[in-house]
Formats: sequence, C-alpha cells, structure tokens
Amino acid sequence: MMRAKLKGISSPDVELRTYWPEDEACFGFLVELQIGPENEKGADLFQTMVCTPDWIKAKYSDRKAVWGRHMLIVFEYDLAEIESAISRYVESCTADDWHGLALKLSRFGGWEFEDYQP
Repeated sequence: MMRAKLKGISSPDVELRTYWPEDEACFGFLVELQIGPENEKGADLFQTMVCTPDWIKAKYSDRKAVWGRHMLIVFEYDLAEIESAISRYVESCTADDWHGLALKLSRFGGWEFEDYQP
C-alpha cells in the first residue's frame, strides 16, 4: 500500500514565513503543495485555497451560492495549524499506486495532471 507525503508547501500569493493577514478573520491565499509517495523521490503539485468564511463571504458577496472545491477553510490565521491540517490529510491518504493516491488528493487540491491527456 502506498502512502502520500507532503514534501513542500509554498504560496504564489504570500510569503508564508513572514505573512500575517491584516484581518485574521478575513483572508485567503493559494497554497501550492508538493506531494509524492512516501519513501520515494519526486512530487506532483496540488493547489488549494486557504481562506476564512468571512473571506468567502466578502469575495463572493454578489452570489447566493458558491462551490467550495479545493479549499481549506480556517477560522483564524495559524500557519502551524494550517500546515498540520494539510499534512494530516495528505498522510491519511493511501492507495495501491500513485495514480490512485493522486485521485484521492485531487479532492482536496487541484492536481497539476488532473485533466492531462497523453
């Protein structure tokens, strides 16, 4: 059985190690997760939006309903808890092969090869 491992986390929107939101109850930023099989080299990229309910409400105030795919919804800014929540989810995923793992992970984050057709 193959298990997923979080091998890196970054953001194209903010510098994670120094970022602090102006409003801890209303923020959102994209994270890029490098995830691969445990005990193997290499990783694929998955993207997830980290945001608060207030940010969703402000961002989509003109709509009556929105889909929440590829989002980690948090209630306050705590980078250690965000990273821990992501890592716990990733490392809970197992499958017989990488493709099966990637399909499970793509429920949480947009997989770089999700719609790839060779």
